[in-house]
Amino acid sequence: MLNIMASKNDVRLQKFMAECGVASRRKSEELIEMGKVKVNGHVANIGDKINPKRDIVTVRGKKINKVDRMYYIMLNKPRGYVTTVSDELGRKTVMDLVDCKARVYPVGRLDKDSEGLIILTNDGSFANALTHPKHNYAKVYRVTVRPSVSDEILDKLRGGIEIDGRKTAPCDVNIITEEEGRVVLEFILREGRNRQIRKMCEAVNLEVARLKRISIGPVKLGMLQTGKSRELTDNEVRKLLRSSNPSEKEE
Repeated sequence: MLNIMASKNDVRLQKFMAECGVASRRKSEELIEMGKVKVNGHVANIGDKINPKRDIVTVRGKKINKVDRMYYIMLNKPRGYVTTVSDELGRKTVMDLVDCKARVYPVGRLDKDSEGLIILTNDGSFANALTHPKHNYAKVYRVTVRPSVSDEILDKLRGGIEIDGRKTAPCDVNIITEEEGRVVLEFILREGRNRQIRKMCEAVNLEVARLKRISIGPVKLGMLQTGKSRELTDNEVRKLLRSSNPSEKEE
């Protein structure tokens, strides 16, 4: 049993894992629940605390330590890549596109057939801020659909579509360009459910030909080429953290 002798240096295991760049706190908890984490050779449990100066923590058999530097990376994900660190099926992952000295991981997901803005980091607190539901980051997508879109369809999409027994939150949907048999829509979502836009479109008989995320909160993809990455600027990181905390006003 861990932490019989608690001390002021003790921290929650998932917090320590996040600070070591393993994953966000939420994902770290999942690893603990899966039995992938050990402390001093013993399988860890949710709620365990550790002393970083004394205890040895391993994830999948590899010892973890606090990172020396935090990385915040923007990637323009191409189609055909899965948004995971590794893939059991041997598919290409976003990690194949990022050259970083530290062990970073993607924050949030885009499905294999979608493209656009993905953020990767080794900062667990930052990842937690970006993924926590209460922060409600607005995420903007450009979505090419077929065949055509009526005012009735737009109203249904904006008002919410029932997916898997639960209605989606109201969102903004606007027409960007329109031609015969093809429409480009802009979706602005403040929730992130699995394949949400694709399922919403399917429910109103629209075929999604292309789906690209172009911004997360105040950070925009801009002119970053497909398959390329760059580090976020200090200002972009600050803006993301500010928008995750509405009580902090931008100067």
